[in-house]
Amino acid sequence: MNPAPAQPQAVLGLSEDWRRYMDGLRRRAANAQRFESWGTLVRVTGLVLEAAGIRLPVGALCAVHVAGQAPVHAEVVGFAGDRSYLMPGGDVQGLVSGAIVKPLAGRATAAQLGQADEAGISPNTLGLRLPMGEGLLGRVVDAYGQPLDPHGPLHGVRSEALGRRPINAMERAPVRQPLDTGVRAINAMLTVGRGQRIGLFAGSGVGKSVLLGMMARYTQADVIVVGLIGERGREVKEFVEDILGAEGLSRSVVVAAPADAPPLARLQGANYAAAIAESFRDAGRHVLLLMDSLTRYAMAQREIALAIGEPPATKGYPPSCFAKLPQLVERSGNGLHGVGSITAFYTVLSEGDDQQDPIADASRAILDGHIVLTRELAEAGHYPAIDIEKSASRVMHNVTTPPHQAAARRLRQLQARYSRSRDLLQLGAYVSGQDAELDAALQAQPAVRALLQQDMHETATLADSVAQLNACVSAR
Repeated sequence: MNPAPAQPQAVLGLSEDWRRYMDGLRRRAANAQRFESWGTLVRVTGLVLEAAGIRLPVGALCAVHVAGQAPVHAEVVGFAGDRSYLMPGGDVQGLVSGAIVKPLAGRATAAQLGQADEAGISPNTLGLRLPMGEGLLGRVVDAYGQPLDPHGPLHGVRSEALGRRPINAMERAPVRQPLDTGVRAINAMLTVGRGQRIGLFAGSGVGKSVLLGMMARYTQADVIVVGLIGERGREVKEFVEDILGAEGLSRSVVVAAPADAPPLARLQGANYAAAIAESFRDAGRHVLLLMDSLTRYAMAQREIALAIGEPPATKGYPPSCFAKLPQLVERSGNGLHGVGSITAFYTVLSEGDDQQDPIADASRAILDGHIVLTRELAEAGHYPAIDIEKSASRVMHNVTTPPHQAAARRLRQLQARYSRSRDLLQLGAYVSGQDAELDAALQAQPAVRALLQQDMHETATLADSVAQLNACVSAR
């Protein structure tokens, strides 16, 4: 075989010069400053900032800069023509007309920004990136991942986007495995399945936070994620120290966005808690998500929607509120092909103890069950104040045996018969022996009360709860 003819020296030199020239261009491009469009603040109305001269997609992050003070971070929540509507994530005190509005890229790394450029995606569409990972266990953080406890900065965490991780409904594992919550009334009468989404419906001051704490301490779960959204600020420390305790906190992550936080931070806190739960579920862990409360989340969305001009619909709630609820709730549940799960309890505040409140009614329709706590039981010293006649678990028939279902159904019948005749009994107008069913209900009442009442420091296993249920319906 003849050797390849030698290349002319001039051609080789030109090729080498061209390579060095292109390498230089690449280095300059890598170190080039990014072009950014700036805008100016032209209006502040209530909760909404209005900026001109900057065009960003909905959900993009920006910072409003005023000389002499820290920038105010905001999120784009809408636009009209060339004006962008921003919702601040902090205090707007000190903002002036003409303040500079600059886009942010969340907390994306340089590599992620490069990948976005290659894909033709604006850095602003990456959204906020917050801490995730094992380093969050045992910590209390705010809606933006900043530690609220005195234990210093977070360690062992990674930065991840906060976007939803939709799962094909046909790829979700069905709810088939019972979950022991440690609460006797729930285990026996409203058995919860792993991966179920259930609501705690109650007015104010009837013990829903204490019930959440009992489940946080006693439920069989690998990780517990607690979202305290829009509630009283003093409850954060009380929940962590008095209800969770050191043992419960060691396997928990607490995300707190109290009532005095801006509405955007309250929305962010609920989404952050859901994203943390998703992260642990995708790693194969069984997660218990406790969110207090779903109503405050809807109220935060109402504040934002009304501020940007969305018309009110049902009792002052705009349509976007009812669209946001299922988007949040559907993030929980079983993972792909049974790998990992999120069992979620959402508290729903019934205003004026009205179970037909718009948010309560909408939540009841999208959850897998509802546990109703009534003021009458709480005032009578019956704790937890669970009204089993008004409560239901929609997956109980999938996670319990037929004898268990029959016993629970029989106890409901006895309790309903007793409730219907309570006025008659209080008047002394009933004589024993006239109604065999009512006699059986009266005879079972001491055992029923012992089954349904439980001290907050007492735990009850699923097996013991079912055994006590069987004893209630057989001892008559």
